[in-house]
Amino acid sequence: MTAKQSLLINIQNGTFALLTYEEISRKLKLGRKESLAVREMLRALVREGELLSDSQFRFGTAEQFGAKTGTVSGNERGFGFFVPTDGSGDLFIPHRSLKGALHGDTVLAFCVGGKNGDEGEVLAVLNRGYREIVGTYFREGRAGYLCPDEKKFDADIYIPTGKQGGCRDGYKAVAKITSYDGKSPSGEIIEVLGESGDFFSEELALIRAHRLREDFPKEVLLEAEEQAKRNPSENIKNRTDLRNELIITVDGEDTRDIDDAISIQKRGKFYELGVHIADVSHYVKRNRACDKEAFKRGTSVYFPDRVLPMFPPALSNGICSLNEGVDRLTLSCFMTVDGKGKVIKKSIAPSVIRSRHRMTYTAVTKLHEKDQSTLAAYPDLIEFVDTAIELTYILKDARRRRGGVELDVKEARILYNDGKISIPDYERSISHEMIEQFMVLANESVAAIMTERKLPFIYRIHERPSEDKASDFLNFLKEIGVPTRFDAHTVTPQNYQDLLRSIEDSPLYPLVNRVMLRSMMKAQYSPENCGHFGLASDCYCHFTSPIRRYPDLCIHRIIKEACQSSDDALSHIRDAYSSFVNEAALQSSLCEKNAAEAERDVDALYIVAYMQDKIGEIYDATLSGVTAFGLFAELKNTVEGFIPIEMLPEGAYEFYEDRFLLRGSQNSFRLGQSVRVKVIGVDWGSRRVQFSLLS
Repeated sequence: MTAKQSLLINIQNGTFALLTYEEISRKLKLGRKESLAVREMLRALVREGELLSDSQFRFGTAEQFGAKTGTVSGNERGFGFFVPTDGSGDLFIPHRSLKGALHGDTVLAFCVGGKNGDEGEVLAVLNRGYREIVGTYFREGRAGYLCPDEKKFDADIYIPTGKQGGCRDGYKAVAKITSYDGKSPSGEIIEVLGESGDFFSEELALIRAHRLREDFPKEVLLEAEEQAKRNPSENIKNRTDLRNELIITVDGEDTRDIDDAISIQKRGKFYELGVHIADVSHYVKRNRACDKEAFKRGTSVYFPDRVLPMFPPALSNGICSLNEGVDRLTLSCFMTVDGKGKVIKKSIAPSVIRSRHRMTYTAVTKLHEKDQSTLAAYPDLIEFVDTAIELTYILKDARRRRGGVELDVKEARILYNDGKISIPDYERSISHEMIEQFMVLANESVAAIMTERKLPFIYRIHERPSEDKASDFLNFLKEIGVPTRFDAHTVTPQNYQDLLRSIEDSPLYPLVNRVMLRSMMKAQYSPENCGHFGLASDCYCHFTSPIRRYPDLCIHRIIKEACQSSDDALSHIRDAYSSFVNEAALQSSLCEKNAAEAERDVDALYIVAYMQDKIGEIYDATLSGVTAFGLFAELKNTVEGFIPIEMLPEGAYEFYEDRFLLRGSQNSFRLGQSVRVKVIGVDWGSRRVQFSLLS
């Protein structure tokens, strides 16, 4: 055994664990020359990944240091936070203790205590979070550097001579990081996006920053085009033929990927509802090129001026889209619903449909409101829509009785047409509610059927609020004088719904609605059925959008195989999908989160562009955020702006985080409060509108 091997064994067994080389040398009674040799052996073991060393030059294993794996969340001021993968508490990492780790890196770190007991230190970088990064290029002599747009990434990228890729000074670009050695990373420009400050260059930079895919690989396009040539009318003998049924689609005016259709009839006291979803799995086979690409993307991403689809247009806008007047393959969920909104019978079957009308939300609402020109245009849909709206109200009442939480959540609707941006006031019509109720019912019914068959599945779950969040919400309600009767340990959807109904006509309603939303967990995908708190549903999934969501496509495959198998022959489905549903649920949740962040960032860019010529205008608004450094106010069209604390009426202010309150000596500001604001500017760098407070 060599001296180096002996040294490693004695550290691993604890004899020399967490000692410096001087302390080890003293234990071994070594002279200076031998002590320096020990130091070199220890450094070699660190380089080889056998040992770790901290800032005190102690040596040991990850377990001996109490190190955990996690990611670094950086800060533009140079420090960072360690977020452990096991969900335990985050650690503050001062700059000196990052040891070269940057935002997004996967690291080993451990707690060193510090003033508040939450300071940590990085021991080793396991994986770099960024291989490519977006920023603005600045020339410096014959070389240059890229300043990242991501401010948490606290290092410029050195771009040596000959690696600029033709990028000009002050232009947006994507750099590939080729080395993390040295004082700062180095790299090369691989794509020039355009001049910094140009609107579409900035939008493209955001798309690249979120690592979203625009173009499809050649083999994916070829496969999609080949599949699009298939005739839907062939090989339909094992499908339920619904081509002569009155079936319609209802979407927005600009929707091109239509993946759901509905049919409805009233028979006596019962409603026969059909929800017919594009059978994408017929054209996208598992583990083929299109499927692998869809898995990577996870979801379609929607921006005001473009869509980054999960599938190429030949599929998403073509053969899979339920276009009017053409045969399309579908997977249908049939539900018989009684007058109280209870589903008394449900089934799923592969089918073929021919949509009679491509309807819009606007047209359906006008039919319901008996607009004469719309009635004349669609005489065959008058009874259809009346029956559908009748069932919509029944389903809404049923869910309300069950305890479904009806939060008033507004979503910005940003339109971009002919080079102009518009943001109309938020509006939600009865036709939107109709489609939502029908899709939710189908999602519940499908999840219940598959759960009964005990098959691997991907559920859409929404867990109960954590005890801490529910407790904070209770304390907030007591603070504002709203009586409550629920327990933070056992809060139910019914508790939340009863609370909202009790203050429906109160001026406190918008405030409670906002804080309640903040108390709730985020919905996600899971192979385990944990129920859906917000919908008060024991069993829920995403079944209705396989063109734009991968989880829907995945469960379509499972459903179709189950439809063709007896209960005694389901073992092959369990073998084929048991592990894959875990992988698909995790990937889909990550892709969904990234897509939502990208859409939010791009929307903010469009909002800034829209509001830049509104400077000086005055609006009524509602406080949508209260912080220690200022207020956020939201207009009726969902545009949000910031009022810095320096621009509030004079006085010393104290922030009460758990009460969403900024209290001053003369004035106080609380979440949900009505205010009047003036637009005073826009900040392109932070993509933020700036307001001043008038009252």
